[in-house]
Amino acid sequence: MKNIKIVLMAATLSFLSSCKDYLDIVPDNIETIESAFTMRSRAEEYLFTVYSYLPNEGSLHSNPAISSGDEFWFPQIAVIPGWEPAKNNQNVVNPYLNYWDGAQGAKPLFEGLRTCNIFLENITKVPDLVEVERKRWIAEVKFLKAYYHFYLLRMYGPIPLIKDNLPISAGVDEVQVYRRPVDEGVSYIVELLNEAVPDLPETFANTSSEYGRINKAIALAVKAKVLITAASPLFNGNAEYSALINNDGKALFNPTYDAKKWEKAALATKEAIDAALQIGHKLYYYNQSPSQLNVNDITKTKLNIRNSVTDRTSKEIIWAATNSIAVNIQQSAFPRGLDPASRDNGSVFGSLAPTRKIADMFYTKNGIPITEDKTWNYANRFELRTPTMADKYNLKPFYKTVALNFDREPRFYADLGFDGGAWFGQGRYNDENPWYVENRPPGSTSMINIGGYSVTGYFAKKLVNINSVVTANSNTITQGGSSTVYAWPMIRLSDLYLMYAEALNEFGSGPSGESFQYINEVRTRAGLKSVQESWTNFSTNPTKFNTKEGFRDIIQQERLIELALEGHRYWDLRRWKKASQVINGPVKGWDVFETDPAFYYREKVLFNQRYTARDYLWPIRELSVIVNKNLVQNPGW
Repeated sequence: MKNIKIVLMAATLSFLSSCKDYLDIVPDNIETIESAFTMRSRAEEYLFTVYSYLPNEGSLHSNPAISSGDEFWFPQIAVIPGWEPAKNNQNVVNPYLNYWDGAQGAKPLFEGLRTCNIFLENITKVPDLVEVERKRWIAEVKFLKAYYHFYLLRMYGPIPLIKDNLPISAGVDEVQVYRRPVDEGVSYIVELLNEAVPDLPETFANTSSEYGRINKAIALAVKAKVLITAASPLFNGNAEYSALINNDGKALFNPTYDAKKWEKAALATKEAIDAALQIGHKLYYYNQSPSQLNVNDITKTKLNIRNSVTDRTSKEIIWAATNSIAVNIQQSAFPRGLDPASRDNGSVFGSLAPTRKIADMFYTKNGIPITEDKTWNYANRFELRTPTMADKYNLKPFYKTVALNFDREPRFYADLGFDGGAWFGQGRYNDENPWYVENRPPGSTSMINIGGYSVTGYFAKKLVNINSVVTANSNTITQGGSSTVYAWPMIRLSDLYLMYAEALNEFGSGPSGESFQYINEVRTRAGLKSVQESWTNFSTNPTKFNTKEGFRDIIQQERLIELALEGHRYWDLRRWKKASQVINGPVKGWDVFETDPAFYYREKVLFNQRYTARDYLWPIRELSVIVNKNLVQNPGW
């Protein structure tokens, strides 16, 4: 995508008046807005410029949901802007991941909104653009305009709405805009999406060249996500923000809970599901290829989960962000030295480390939390056990490991690499001869240098394509092989299924046949029994799923597990107003420098996180609040 540089000059009205003739002179070879819309090819370049403001969600450095929460931890020397808030270092002078202004690892989304408006103001001037295509481009930009507003609203809460660009002659009072109430912002975002949907294509005539552009299913899925965010406790009846008021007296949060918001979310999510299914989206199931004959049912189930994210042909992915190609994140997730011959290859790091909290989150093999399963020995989870040959598809036989790693659900083994755990891939596609992670020193995946290791003892296996291979001198990840790199999955069908189950439970009187249907489809793909069967037979609270509150807890944990490591947990914990309970506390891992398993498997506190009421909304840069007297700061900052 080619960026068109736009030079905007602003000054006081008196200066504009006295220097009008001077400013009317445009030097040669300088792009102007008018020249960008003189022909179709130039306008298309500008369209791609509008796309270029999409946040890079597959980046450790740009996605707050990956680095700013409690899902991952990094070696101390890591320089990652988004990690600073997780370490209690967020500030108002120069905020990290400042998407308001575009600084500290973030893109300037308000600049992106101005670019959207410039496109919409000028696209009718392009003479050689057929009307059908013009309408489609307008719809794409309206979607992007809605999404940039949503991204800002999800981070900052109430925001100014950039419906139209101010003229260059605008006075001081006009440019000092107000933040608008959250409900007003949500309504405007939904309005834009509704306007976009009719003119977006259902599918693409040329999938390869148009991959990553917006279609109806994507727009409807984002609309569902907007509405379920608006219906959730952070934005629906949150009286804790009653004091957040503009200096004109306008309240920015509605403190009254509205159950109808959940109804709107449910209707929108079902519409998005139907649209996705109509064009062929479906839950991913691994289809064994002829070259991978030695794959049994245990491994197939794990590949159902891994490949739903990393297989670029996965029909489960509704929106794949082609501006976020998973290269660096795979390098960071891949254990260095998984193949001992590749231990000295510095192209992979293994430094993207899921925390112990994430390992605890996954269910037992019976599909319920480890704290609830009456057949699973929670009290002795830190004892050492030795796997047998019967465990070989998940654990290395006769290699001593911790009891926490035994008898867990398939997603535990699919998502996480850990000491003594099997790893399908890295050039080996035979269940009878897999790789095994050996993370206790001097194991092949143990610490190599201060930046090349997992500080918790866990690796993000889910994010590594099974075809990614690292040898002594090369790797397929950075070479960009078509079978190893993938566009970051923004929205999967399983995400919509779980959103729908959640909205139905909240809007109605509680659990229903339809809400069970959608959560159970996700569980079936993960190799688990239904919610009803699992809780009835194995839980210490066998009727938990029968109440709205109990089923809410089940749905929420199912989301955290199914979408683990993909950048959803952070936003979900925030919208549920659970972040201050869950994130606030110690970050733990194993003592990864110890060689003896008795000492390696001791819990080690890596950091004590603080997540308070103020952290639910991102701070606005202090200078922005000083310059614009109408801009109020978020509470606590």
